[in-house]
Amino acid sequence: MEWRKERECIFGEQLSPLDQTLRSLRTSGPAIVWTTLFLFVPLLGIVFISFMSRGSYGELQLPLTFDNYSRFFGFGSFGFDPLYPYILLRSVLLAVGSTLLCMICALPLAFFIAGLSPRYKNLALTLVMIPFWTNLLIRTYAWQMLLSAEGLVSKIAQFVGLVGEGMPLYPSLGAVYLGTLCDYLPYLVLPLYASVEKIDWTIVEAAMDLGAGRIQSFRHAVLPQIIPGLAAGIVLVFVPATGQFIVPDLLGGAKTSMLGNSIAQQFGPSRDWPFGSAIAMSGILALMFALIIYNRILAKRGGEGLL
Repeated sequence: MEWRKERECIFGEQLSPLDQTLRSLRTSGPAIVWTTLFLFVPLLGIVFISFMSRGSYGELQLPLTFDNYSRFFGFGSFGFDPLYPYILLRSVLLAVGSTLLCMICALPLAFFIAGLSPRYKNLALTLVMIPFWTNLLIRTYAWQMLLSAEGLVSKIAQFVGLVGEGMPLYPSLGAVYLGTLCDYLPYLVLPLYASVEKIDWTIVEAAMDLGAGRIQSFRHAVLPQIIPGLAAGIVLVFVPATGQFIVPDLLGGAKTSMLGNSIAQQFGPSRDWPFGSAIAMSGILALMFALIIYNRILAKRGGEGLL
């Protein structure tokens, strides 16, 4: 029997499986090299450093050890201290709260923009993207001015009686939430708007004709259609919000130290790179675990999942 290799016709060319593989490597090769060099190699470096030790002058030392991870989870030389697990938990809770705030603001905003005429729709999308035009640090300093005792937002809060006379709104946890909301809101509005634009309103009309109320129509006819954009936006907000350190540092003060602040402290003034790497890897693993659970929940509710 004569055996022949399977060949596929692409754009009029007869390609063997080897030719197809080589063509795929030529097109995806640069992206693979870029991802390997600037993502996986540094990540492997962080993993390796996290098992090393810190010398007397901050230098990296062998042998490899698990002491950095033990210290992170509270089992240090001076007994049990849950400081860093508490910081991790506080960072996750801050990210969850910030994501919920962004969802509350993004949902009506996305529907409002989608209902505008094409002329004003482009203007509204431009206004949403304006925060991307300035640096995150500059925006955070601007919020410091607005939330200071003499700032506009603090003056309004003093006028309505939310704070006492001459009292600033920062440093506080509320200022951190406000700064995070304004920084990451566009990441949720834009993918959500893209899903709202694709809604098939005939399904909503059919649901209402069958006796469904507004809440039922939104839950069973609208929400399933916008889940892809909503799910993508949640991930785009939750992931960076978990590891942020500029906003908590400048608007929250020492009492709202987050995971990102702890990592920056170890890689900066403390010069303890192994422990900083262990904190970073612990945060990455916790974040991956949370995303896997989120993906499973999303898939069980009828979504396609993200991972």
